[in-house]
Formats: sequence, C-alpha cells, structure tokens
Amino acid sequence: MKYQKRNKAIVLLEDGTIFFGKSIGIEGSAFGEICFNTGMTGYQEVFTDPSYYGQLMITTNAHIGNYGVKEDEVESNQINISGLICKNLNTNFSRTSGDGNLNKYFSMNNKVIITDVDTRAVVRHIRDKGAMNAIISNSTIDLIELQNILNSVPSMQGLELSSKVSTNKPYFFGDEQSKIKIAVLDLGIKTNILRCLSERGCFLKVFPIESSYEELKKVLEGSQ
Repeated sequence: MKYQKRNKAIVLLEDGTIFFGKSIGIEGSAFGEICFNTGMTGYQEVFTDPSYYGQLMITTNAHIGNYGVKEDEVESNQINISGLICKNLNTNFSRTSGDGNLNKYFSMNNKVIITDVDTRAVVRHIRDKGAMNAIISNSTIDLIELQNILNSVPSMQGLELSSKVSTNKPYFFGDEQSKIKIAVLDLGIKTNILRCLSERGCFLKVFPIESSYEELKKVLEGSQ
C-alpha cells in the first residue's frame, strides 16, 4: 500500500484547549457544539440523526467505518453533524452488503473529518469542563483565524434548529390501506420511528414544521 502524506489537523475548543490530528477526506473547517458517542456500531444512524444537527461529533471507539455505510441505515436524508473527530477511520469495509466506505460518504455530503486525535482525552476534557463550542480544520492551523471564526459561532443553548431538519413538503410513509392513520409533525423525527410505526400497521403523513393543526387534523378525519 502506497504511503499517503496527510496534513496536520486541529481541534480548537472554546476554552482555548487544542488537540492535533491528521486530515482525511475533503479539506475544510467545521464548527459547532462538541459532543461524543461511545457506540461501537450504529455510527451511520448517529451521523444522520436530526437531534445532532450542527454539532461536532467525537467517536470514542478506536475504529470507525469498519462495516462501511448502507443506504437504508439512516435516520434522515443527510448527515446532520457538522463534522467528525475520530481516532482511526477505516477507508475499506468488510461487509459484503455495504454500499460504500465512510470516508467517501462524508465527502459526498461535503463534511469534514479529522483523524488521529486522542478522542478519549477530548471527551475527558469536555466531561470535566462541560459542553462548549469548538472548531475543527484540516485546511489551516492558524489559531488566530480559527479563533475568530469560533468567536462568531452562536451558543447551542436556546438555538432554534427544528426548522433546519424538518421536511420541506408533506410525504407519506407506510401502507396506505391501513386503518390506522397518524399525522406526524416533523420537528426532527428519526426515520426509524416512522419505520417502527409502519411495521405496526400504521399509515403516516409527515408534515413540515409550519403546518397548521387543521392540516394535521384532516389525516385523522380521513380526508388527507
């Protein structure tokens, strides 16, 4: 395997703490509130989960991407985290039913990844110091430039994000012959919730966030 030189990457926290890593995938910067996930599997569901919209995700498991990605293992139609911080990202995958590798999946969604970071040290720090904003970059390590960007990032507290992840137009989910009709107001609903309701014999109509009660009521009255 040919050695590929990778650029230095950086994690800059709101309190001034710095961690270094390596670049992988597309070049760029990403910012948001930093959070973490300890799961060994289910990473694609986490990355597409609307409840993580705009956050920087740390994966504490040492290897991410082992089994690739699959088209139907998503919680929405996009990656919702703003960027990924990990220790090792596998660019190959072992699952024969996989649709592709995680690195290309992030590149297709124009999302930044940085690797070779001591993720557990970062997690220990934010567990002690509390939630905070951060910025990651694999295109520049200019601290003044990154700090200026980070200073302009709004706090996640009280931020209205539901409209960012809501559907743009109504759509149906499940068996239209079902007698059980459910109106769903999408404030960031996970696809698996819809799937579970459908498997239990429900027919759903999912509405955008700005939909009125009268519109939702029509579904329950059978005049959708």
